[in-house]
Amino acid sequence: MRLKDEQIARLAEKVLGDLERAQLAEQKQARGTVLAAIRSAIAADLKQEENLERDAEALLEQTLKATGGEGIDRHKMLRMIKEKLAKERKIVL
Repeated sequence: MRLKDEQIARLAEKVLGDLERAQLAEQKQARGTVLAAIRSAIAADLKQEENLERDAEALLEQTLKATGGEGIDRHKMLRMIKEKLAKERKIVL
């Protein structure tokens, strides 16, 4: 999923706000520093997911070329490939 920087910033604000309201996090750094770390973590996770998607698409294309693609449900196969790659890379989808 591709999010704009503004959307990532709002998401980070929401996460931090929810953690503060639930008293699940205690800030030891300035709020701006914490927000920057959360934004960075979200952006890194999204980048990792984009890479997974790209690699799964490439693997699917290779599979379709090798088998001729006859009778293969493209969406189902893509989902299976993504799940396998995610498991190998220890990524939670």
